[in-house]
Amino acid sequence: MDLTQPDPVDVALRVLLTEPSYAAQTLITTARMLEMDAARPMTAAAREHAMDIAVDTILSTLPEAVNLDSVKRVYGALPPLAPTGTRGEYALRLRQAAKDLG
Repeated sequence: MDLTQPDPVDVALRVLLTEPSYAAQTLITTARMLEMDAARPMTAAAREHAMDIAVDTILSTLPEAVNLDSVKRVYGALPPLAPTGTRGEYALRLRQAAKDLG
């Protein structure tokens, strides 16, 4: 019976490779915020408010370089706002964008 402990570096790499990126986590958190009022109309102000909360929650404690890179990736992955649509519909599009980011 082998009772050796796994290499901590291997464990850390496994976690990094299986969890969503910080940018994807930020998009998912933004989607969650928008889903709280899913039936309300989607607006740029609502998106920015939800993103501010998500960025503060996910990225605020990270090193500045990681934070800035993640924010850049988030804005690059944002789906365009439709002239009509609900926050819930946009949240679905954000979740897809998060999957695409990995």
